[in-house]
Amino acid sequence: MAILLVLYGRPADPAAFDRHYAATHLPLVRKLPGLVSVRLSDGLDVLSGDDLYQVVRLEFPSLADVKAALGSPEGAAAAGDLAVFADGGVQIVAFDERAA
Repeated sequence: MAILLVLYGRPADPAAFDRHYAATHLPLVRKLPGLVSVRLSDGLDVLSGDDLYQVVRLEFPSLADVKAALGSPEGAAAAGDLAVFADGGVQIVAFDERAA
C-alpha cells in the first residue's frame, strides 16, 4: 500500500477552509485515479513542529499509482485548487507502507 499524506497549515479563516474543502476540494480528490481511500484527521493535536490544521491520508495500491494520479488531469485539478483555499501552506509526502 502507498500513502499520500497531505499536511495543511492553519488557514487564516478555518471555517472558509472547511467549507471549501468539503464542497470543492474533497470531490476533486475523490476523482483521483487509483485512489483506494481517503481519511481525514479528527481532533488533531500537534505534539511538535508546525501548527497543522488538517492531515489527510490517501491510500493507493502503489507509489506508481500515486505518481500516475498526481500526473493525471484529475491530479492537476486537485493541485490547482490548493491555491484557492490552502493559505496556511501545504506539505505533501508520498511513501510505501510496510509492517514493522
